[in-house]
Amino acid sequence: MTSTVLVAGATGDLGQRIVRELAERDVRVRALTRPGSGTATDLFGADPRVDVVAAAYTDHAALTEAVTGVDVVVSAVSGTRPVIVDAQRALLAATVAAGVPRFIPSDYSADYRRITPGTNRNFELRREFAAEVDAAPVRATSILTGMFTDLLTGQAPMILFGRRRVLFWSSADQVLDFTTKDDVARVVALTALDEDAPRVVETAGDHISARDVADIMSELTGTAFRLQWAGTTGTLSAMSAVGRRMSKDPDETFPAWQGMQYFVSMFSGQAQLRHVDDDRYGPHTWTTVRDVLRVHLEATGVR
Repeated sequence: MTSTVLVAGATGDLGQRIVRELAERDVRVRALTRPGSGTATDLFGADPRVDVVAAAYTDHAALTEAVTGVDVVVSAVSGTRPVIVDAQRALLAATVAAGVPRFIPSDYSADYRRITPGTNRNFELRREFAAEVDAAPVRATSILTGMFTDLLTGQAPMILFGRRRVLFWSSADQVLDFTTKDDVARVVALTALDEDAPRVVETAGDHISARDVADIMSELTGTAFRLQWAGTTGTLSAMSAVGRRMSKDPDETFPAWQGMQYFVSMFSGQAQLRHVDDDRYGPHTWTTVRDVLRVHLEATGVR
């Protein structure tokens, strides 16, 4: 029997990839959109495998109707408290009210469960919502995948391409977990179809240190990329705290100080994945950090 999966946040970058992966697996997909938005129809309206449904997160009745009859609700929403806690809380309540058996929250991150309180806002929001999920009468699966590998070529300033440096904090040998958005979307789709999925699924396309990244960049470019110590994770945490206090927009999703907090979580080792099972859904050729950097260098002509 064909499964039906509702995807919240379907028009976002990751959400679109999840919809595509599900549709390619003969799954009936419902793409949840806000009333009045035509983006989902523009993206999926021509695809007979995808149904667009509209409901506001503040309208419990409409949201419950939107999820009624599906086998699993997948959340791919992105934001801060108004989204990660408030909107997902409404989505979870509708899931329970409609009798949907399974729920996948929008985690897709490094392991937020062991971080020190006050060191990573976005991770703490996920941990707060996870407690509500655990208390709800629904079978939930959180998917932890490390950092999006795609961010290494832009949003996450770990590699200084022009200066031929790779930054690190505390230790250049701390293992970091990375997974591309496409690989994350694949895992999400397969987890959605896995009725025996556990409470947490951990996968990562690559496990690599800053030292490894410097070596890879040196090999790919033929020019030495050197490691650059940027301080300790404690110093970086203090800097992020100052940036947060000075921020004029507390609900900005990814300000500079939040990026600092991500690096604190990763380079301290607190957010490292400890129970990775990359073979849970069978053999797969994961896209590595080297793969992503090679494509980026070819596309930009950086040498």
